Amino acid sequence: EVQLVESGGGLVQPGGSLRLSCAASGFTFSNYAMGWVRQAPGKGLERVSIINSVGFRTSYADSVKGRFTISRDNAKNTLYLQMNSLKPEDTAVYYCGKYEGPWSGPWSVGDFGSWGQGTQVTVSS
Repeated sequence: EVQLVESGGGLVQPGGSLRLSCAASGFTFSNYAMGWVRQAPGKGLERVSIINSVGFRTSYADSVKGRFTISRDNAKNTLYLQMNSLKPEDTAVYYCGKYEGPWSGPWSVGDFGSWGQGTQVTVSS
């Protein structure tokens, strides 16, 4: 059974930083691209970032490019999202997801087969 458990969310002031983690189990983590999406209050799911199975290729939504960094540790079966220069509009529940199939270019929320329970990030002064 695929399990994805996010952690690291919380309340942070604008301009601050947070590091999210996603512990994966129940599948061969190193075989899959992984990603992050988020859902702000009253809005739909929004792409954030994706990383390929070995960690050398990444992609970011324009809204987070230059501020967020996705990474992974395949030895620890863990996905990360380092978030810097946070803005109030980054407030959302953040979910990690297991990408189904090979990732070669365009990607969307619907390409993910499994999600974690999410972790809340609130950016407010």
